[in-house]
Amino acid sequence: MELRQLEYFVHVAELGSFTRAANLLSIAQPVLSRQVRALELEFRQVLLERNGRGVTLTEPGRRLLEHSRSILSQVQRVHSDMEDERGEATGRLVVALPPSVSSVMTAPLVRRFREHFPKATLCILEGLSAYALEWLTMGRADCAIVYTNSTSPSVELSPVLSEQLYLVSSRSVPLSSEDLLAGKPVSLAEVAQKQLVMPSRPHSIRLLLEAAMAQASLKPCIALEIESIPAILNLVHDEELHAVLSLKAVHSGGQQQEFLVRPIEDPPLHTTLWIATSAQRPRGPLLELAIPVLRQLLCDLWRTRL
Repeated sequence: MELRQLEYFVHVAELGSFTRAANLLSIAQPVLSRQVRALELEFRQVLLERNGRGVTLTEPGRRLLEHSRSILSQVQRVHSDMEDERGEATGRLVVALPPSVSSVMTAPLVRRFREHFPKATLCILEGLSAYALEWLTMGRADCAIVYTNSTSPSVELSPVLSEQLYLVSSRSVPLSSEDLLAGKPVSLAEVAQKQLVMPSRPHSIRLLLEAAMAQASLKPCIALEIESIPAILNLVHDEELHAVLSLKAVHSGGQQQEFLVRPIEDPPLHTTLWIATSAQRPRGPLLELAIPVLRQLLCDLWRTRL
């Protein structure tokens, strides 16, 4: 097995076509097909299902794709580390962000990264915290911003800031003027009486809410499970459901004026934002320099330090 074969396989798998991959790589399609076929012979498994519309991954192919991405990413880190002779940050940094953070942070992060590391490349992955931690463990990401407090020994976590959680409702629901303007606090017992739309487990806010309610002998009423923050906000607005979110998540939709947000108190609920890195891989110069930049940017955008 050669690194070149893994690179070819990744391109074919991601593009779903030998033809498109061959064009992108500027090689003849028969050469590309032979290299992928060599991998199948070596592993004695069918990695790709060929059909008239292109190719699809088999289950062994999906596993090899994840391993290949991790291997190629690690090779890139080795090259970047070894080529960094003058102490200047170069190479490629992959940062994983949850959707509610990505909508607020991506553009400022790109600008700040270019200012600090003009010779480096930034790649941003978007996914729920649980997925981001998985990518970090697999080597797809160098670091991640997450809400989930991982217990895995393969992940190092550093707390950055704390966010209060709010009960989010549509302003079309009949409310008194005082509630509408002031957003009076709401108790955990009141939240338990609401029909909620929330992400499924293991989303950090879902786990936090369920744990807090269990301590108070309460149980949340989950009407729908939705993984997308924009979709949750749409359902709150259109279907008179309720959600438990941070203010940043509400603002990420760009229509915060459509919602009533009330802080959850008695007891208050707060979620922590962490910077996660791998405890199993050495940090390269770029990552070491980028982590303080990430931390400062988060604090600048949220303006709430721990």
